[in-house]
Amino acid sequence: MDSLLLEELLGYGVVLLICGFIIFFYLYGKKKASKKNAKKVELAKVEGLHEPVSLHPFIDPNVCIGSGACVAACPEKDILGIVDGKAVVINASNCVGHGACFHACPVEAISLRIGTEKRGVDLPHVNQNFETNMKGIYIAGELGGMGLIKNSVEQGQQAIDSIVKSKKISKNDCLDVVIVGAGPAGISATLAAKQKSLTSVTLEQDTLGGTVFTFPRSKVVMTSPMQLPLHGKVKLYDTSKQELLDLWKKVINEHHLEIVENTKVDQIIPQNNDTFKVVTNTGKEYVTNNVLLSIGRRGSPRKLNVPGEDTQKVAYRLLEPEIISGKKIIVIGGGDSAIESALLLKDDNEVILSYRNDKFSRLKPKNKENILKAETDNSIEIIFDSNIVSINPDFVLLKLKDDTTRQIENDLVYIFAGGELPTGFLEKSGVQITKRFGYIMKKH
Repeated sequence: MDSLLLEELLGYGVVLLICGFIIFFYLYGKKKASKKNAKKVELAKVEGLHEPVSLHPFIDPNVCIGSGACVAACPEKDILGIVDGKAVVINASNCVGHGACFHACPVEAISLRIGTEKRGVDLPHVNQNFETNMKGIYIAGELGGMGLIKNSVEQGQQAIDSIVKSKKISKNDCLDVVIVGAGPAGISATLAAKQKSLTSVTLEQDTLGGTVFTFPRSKVVMTSPMQLPLHGKVKLYDTSKQELLDLWKKVINEHHLEIVENTKVDQIIPQNNDTFKVVTNTGKEYVTNNVLLSIGRRGSPRKLNVPGEDTQKVAYRLLEPEIISGKKIIVIGGGDSAIESALLLKDDNEVILSYRNDKFSRLKPKNKENILKAETDNSIEIIFDSNIVSINPDFVLLKLKDDTTRQIENDLVYIFAGGELPTGFLEKSGVQITKRFGYIMKKH
């Protein structure tokens, strides 16, 4: 009996010992990962990547239980991590606002916010029906703060639903709605307008796809399926931007939709009969019952206002880099778009990157690694502390740190100086703008 009891106790002891080892290594692993993530947070602060630039998760540490579900759900790398048993934001600047973390959190410790307590963001006044303070002017997509493709597609459709429900009486020789912008929200709205038998026209200052078309990276990540009017459910999770654009073109052609490209809206003028006159840069005017703004937050590319900038050798986005070869190219800018474009061009061209600051900041880690490697192997020349003075047919003139100038032979110039926020355009149209600090975004 004693020997059986001893064996039983030994068995329990072995089990307890094994459990103890498992718990020890589990806790050790968590502690090690926590320290690693804490170092990543500090590095992100040093590199200027810890401060969010757009829609981002805000984690309440008093509610968070450190399950790690948010980390697992995020399709991007090193945006979130666990430190001391709580979820934290690491590289906030790289967050693209998927919102997957918000849905994955089992205790609702995450809210999606735009702007921080220190850095505000200008946002238009939009109600739950996507209508602004100007009755008949609606906003959907990135301009309203929710720029994720799936959200924008949903909002474009919902905004058209709201226009239909408003039961605003149509007038003769007047469109039901003018849709401004042919990005995800605008395309969805165009399809929804057709579905609801509304008369409409869609105006795009660039080309079909809006900001999606200008993505330097080839991949577009979506965390869940989206419902496209007149087409049905779209299940694209890790797809190329070209596949997405091809799908939109296919649906648009199938339903004979009118999208007017390379047409910028200069003014939206309210008329006495509750309609709007939409004035474009081509001189064409449209009279409409409603206007749906589905433009990006960046509006128009920011110009440097230097001599020669209006020539054909200057561009503000990189299209089809694979067909550009044997050129002497200068890329202006130090952000991710400038870096990614320079890297795409370097193999078949002579590329110089001109940046006004003395070092890069707020770059995605991979971009920073790649551009510094390109500088080391002499495939890209980087000129820090430089500003472009003039753009000439065969050369450009750069002003250097010591106030001297450098003349560089040149065929093409790509300028990535950010975008002019459409705040002035909105205010001129009567739409109220408020600077929001740490504003919690609510899904409609």
